Amino acid sequence: MDIQIKKAAPFELSESAIKKISSMEALENNKFFRVYVTGGGCSGFQYGFKFDEFDHDEDAKLDFDNGVQVVLDHLSYPYIFGSKIDYVENLMGSKFTVENPNASSTCGCGASFSI
Repeated sequence: MDIQIKKAAPFELSESAIKKISSMEALENNKFFRVYVTGGGCSGFQYGFKFDEFDHDEDAKLDFDNGVQVVLDHLSYPYIFGSKIDYVENLMGSKFTVENPNASSTCGCGASFSI
């Protein structure tokens, strides 16, 4: 019996987020989409998204659908664990959003949070 083990990612990406990252990757040369958490913002921590290099000592490389690879540093991991990242476009603009079950509060725009 052949048993396949699938490693769970620390967070989910919506189909919309995967499509957006995939379309943006074509413009970036050999860089990975990075999801990270930093101190700051009006609630204490803030989410960040950018294309960046993969650091073998500091990062985990996560594989999602459509060949999308995301890097996550070990310090951001516990703050984003269990979250769902989406990409939304509406009259207010377009942006990545994070639904974080670990956040005890968030700011009005959703860009920062506290635990």
